[in-house]
Amino acid sequence: MGVFEAILISLFVYLGSIGSIVGNTLGWYNLGRPLVAAFVVGLIMRNVPLALELGLLLQLAYLGSVTPGGAVAWDLSYASYIGVAGALAFTSDVETAKNLVWVFAVLGGGIGVAMWNLSYALNIFLNRIAQKGAEEGDTKKMGLANVVGGQAIGFVLRFVPALVVLLTISITGDSTNLVEYIPNWLMQGLQIFGGMMAALGMGILLSFLVKRKIHFAVFMVGFVLIGYFGGMISVLGVAVIATIVAAIYYTVNSKKEGVPA
Repeated sequence: MGVFEAILISLFVYLGSIGSIVGNTLGWYNLGRPLVAAFVVGLIMRNVPLALELGLLLQLAYLGSVTPGGAVAWDLSYASYIGVAGALAFTSDVETAKNLVWVFAVLGGGIGVAMWNLSYALNIFLNRIAQKGAEEGDTKKMGLANVVGGQAIGFVLRFVPALVVLLTISITGDSTNLVEYIPNWLMQGLQIFGGMMAALGMGILLSFLVKRKIHFAVFMVGFVLIGYFGGMISVLGVAVIATIVAAIYYTVNSKKEGVPA
């Protein structure tokens, strides 16, 4: 990973966290999601297949992640971009990368949370300026505080730390093989941890989606089809079957409730 690649990835760490400029839908809810972030990193570092495999692991782990009341448990943008980029910088082996991605994702996620909290604290001063501008009817002062000042703080607290971390990873990755210095027990522990995180993310998501016992039964049908018949039916095939089942279920329930299907 060169300097230019690190700069590009750091820029996306910033863009993937904001709700303005590129819009909340394109920024936080797209560029900031693990699978999209992995695809971007894969394009930049020219290894899309492996990057997507790593992104899928992170996506499963953070599938049920929510931010109640603005509380950020993990910074998805930081964790995803730094996690995938860090793993790709050290190895191109699939299994090793799947273990390393958790190391860098935890590092990036932790830094991101610290930057979020610092951002909240610094924005207090901008809020006071914006409030004073509102009281005075000065739209220019409000715009400078909310748009210029807010984005400046966000850019500095996301782009700069991410760039420092990625450049450090790049230098370390070029000078030594990290895998040689990681004990086997730690690698196995990371692999188990990754599986637990994916299961936890899926469990949290199911706690929101499963409202009736029949819903869980349908989920288990899909799990069995992939787990036991994966060689005969693809994920796309299971998705098509799920769509058909959902359409039939909706139609039957609509008729019972007297709603036109």
